[in-house]
Amino acid sequence: MEKDLILMGSHALKKAAVNEEAKQYILNNEALFKTLKKAADRYIGGETLEETIPKVKLHNAKGFKCSVEFMGENTVTEKEANEATNEFINIVKQTNKHQLYSTVSLDLSHIGLAVSRELGLYNLKRICEEAQQGNIEVIISAEGVEATDAVIDTYKSCVKVYDNVGITLQAYLYRTEDDFKDLVTEKGRIRIVKGAFDTPQELAMPRGKDLDNAYLNYIDQLLAINHKCSIATHHDFIQKEAEKLIQHHQADKRVYEFESLFGIQNEQLELLKDKGHPAKVYFVYGKEWYLYLCNRIAEYPLNLFRALNDILS
Repeated sequence: MEKDLILMGSHALKKAAVNEEAKQYILNNEALFKTLKKAADRYIGGETLEETIPKVKLHNAKGFKCSVEFMGENTVTEKEANEATNEFINIVKQTNKHQLYSTVSLDLSHIGLAVSRELGLYNLKRICEEAQQGNIEVIISAEGVEATDAVIDTYKSCVKVYDNVGITLQAYLYRTEDDFKDLVTEKGRIRIVKGAFDTPQELAMPRGKDLDNAYLNYIDQLLAINHKCSIATHHDFIQKEAEKLIQHHQADKRVYEFESLFGIQNEQLELLKDKGHPAKVYFVYGKEWYLYLCNRIAEYPLNLFRALNDILS
């Protein structure tokens, strides 16, 4: 019964995250915005890049690599996409200016893919061109399954020109087995996540042993051929098994990294760092934190009680 309630809560939160009417209501209600923002602060760098940079510097000083993303997705006009692209270019410039040990992460739909594939690719190349000057890596995030073909095609076009771009693959999608075989031939970093979108069951496997094995199999294959990869997970079992694979393959520390989202079980990531593993903290910032907060709680609905505590404290 408890497991059923948790799954029900998770599903409801994922639906709430993509409810545009609910998001706009919160954004336009100052009192509600400020109240829920207290819960979001646990998971975001801030509303602006200026608020986020000191947190990145602090984590760099502790030995962590970081990644920074300007929150937002599915821009519907060229103007919005270009404005978002300019913000990502600013992230690159500020990363260079402040000598941050950080990469840039983004959703292609945020920079134009939802308008047209041509615009998404053009803006991605603009960002990669700027980032290449400072040897900064640009990682394309995962999106809903309906966008997977467009995301992969855009990446494949860009990686032929720039060697500082990588892509995220979702282990829970059945199609990833074929996508992986294709993309592992490219030089860019492959970031493996389990997958968090509300996806039809015929397209994605549920959480459990089979998904854990699929995730680890991708990591095993990447380490075996010394291919750049990110082990992006908070699951302690996956992290421990990945450590065994790293030892088995005597993996080069320049090739792999463990990655966790800011504010979620970062103590586990710190333990991995203290063991000598490359470790990255993923920061997001911006006003579009509503979807992000819903998804973070959806991953473990009991975090709702932590959110309530953050609001009331």
